[in-house]
Amino acid sequence: MRWIFVMDIFNGEVVHAVRGERSLYQPINTFSRVVSTSDPVEILDAIAPKEVYIADLNRLSGSGDNLNIIESISSRSATMADIGISSISELDLLPESAAPVLGTETASLDLISDASDLREIVVSVDMKHRRVISQSGDLDPLELIKEINDLDVLGIIILELDRVGTSAGTDIEFLSRAVSSSDHPVLAGGGIRDLSDIHALEEIGVQGVLVATAVHSGAIPIEMMRR
Repeated sequence: MRWIFVMDIFNGEVVHAVRGERSLYQPINTFSRVVSTSDPVEILDAIAPKEVYIADLNRLSGSGDNLNIIESISSRSATMADIGISSISELDLLPESAAPVLGTETASLDLISDASDLREIVVSVDMKHRRVISQSGDLDPLELIKEINDLDVLGIIILELDRVGTSAGTDIEFLSRAVSSSDHPVLAGGGIRDLSDIHALEEIGVQGVLVATAVHSGAIPIEMMRR
């Protein structure tokens, strides 16, 4: 199982993401029990994760960027980053040390296909209430996963935005079907409560978990992020 530490960065600070409602996000130090700062590099030093997932919320909302921070972090930890890529030229905004995450929220299926020919990418199936947030019309998530099977990608993130930051648990039944539908490693994000959730995901074949809230609440020991 891959343990991937999530940092949602807005205006140079790590924020606590809840249900994808970005206007309500607060600096992580107002929530965290394990760090007293919202500075991304200081948090990286404190947690020392083996792998990091970064969401550049400025880029995703069209209000600046945190690319320098992403470059700094990717030089020190294995990094994948979602910067809201919506055109092929934007792949070059990320250093080679960071794997681009192309999310369905901003990237079309054609773009994902073209990008997979140029760089090693990760695809994020962005969802709310089991519906894909997509630039390509109304998509069934499992059928979308099967389409991605034809592409050369590093893995697929199933990102349930309505569960992010809630510690509400994961949809084991759906994720089991996602694993069965995918020829690529499946990574799960959103709602993970504690170690028991992660063990259950491992049993159904999920190969990695994206976690933040459960780390900051103390439900998952920091040491697990270093494995």
